[in-house]
Amino acid sequence: MVSTVQNTDVKQKDADRAVVVAVTSRSVFEPEPGDGVYGEGVAFKLLQALQKVNERLLEENPSESLLFDVVLITTDTEQQQHSNRIITSTRHYGLEISRFSFCAEEDFTESLVQNHVHLFLTTDQHEAQQASQSGVLCALLDPLTASCQSDQLRVMFCEDDVIKPDTSPLPGRQQANQTLSCQLGEMRGRFGLVDSPLSLVLVTSHGNRQSCGVAMRTLRSRGVTMDEAYCLAGAPRGPIVSLLQPHFLLSDGCSGMEE
Repeated sequence: MVSTVQNTDVKQKDADRAVVVAVTSRSVFEPEPGDGVYGEGVAFKLLQALQKVNERLLEENPSESLLFDVVLITTDTEQQQHSNRIITSTRHYGLEISRFSFCAEEDFTESLVQNHVHLFLTTDQHEAQQASQSGVLCALLDPLTASCQSDQLRVMFCEDDVIKPDTSPLPGRQQANQTLSCQLGEMRGRFGLVDSPLSLVLVTSHGNRQSCGVAMRTLRSRGVTMDEAYCLAGAPRGPIVSLLQPHFLLSDGCSGMEE
């Protein structure tokens, strides 16, 4: 059973335009003894970066509707028993979370569907695989990069479903990837070349500079312009990820940072 509670402290986003991002409460908050607020988890800084993008978008245009809409999902039984503590912690830190979804572990994919989630973020490999198998785009968060202090949201695009030429019909996850990339590209286009709260980086793992150029042109044809691009020509992407420290990586289905 899934129970969803709206956060009355936050203005609700336009359901037809918002980019819905779901993240697990275990990723956002660290358990703390006592009855006080929870500590900051792996995804805490990431949520602040998403929020910064929203704030800057609204500064540019107060009627902007293309915004991040964050849903906090709680499957942990102990945390569900202290749901007020989660809501209080959110209020304490000033996090812009629109909805709280409480559900059993076996029902969390139903929660993703009910909330029309575009991207699911988690530190749990099993949850990531379940979401991916349900057709929901997901990213496995790396503790060292997702938690980096930054006012700029950094998203790394990898090849495969994100940049391959369009085919018809598109598999669900490939379509979801391309839709999200276009939404991020549209957001990025709201800002200038410098001082943007959102940075998009392309990494091609295989091929030469020419194939990287093809990938950039493919993305540009969809309205997605990269801030940076790197051609690895078969080299592992771990070192470049460690250097650039993206908050999350977009690839086919579900991705981690370690590949």
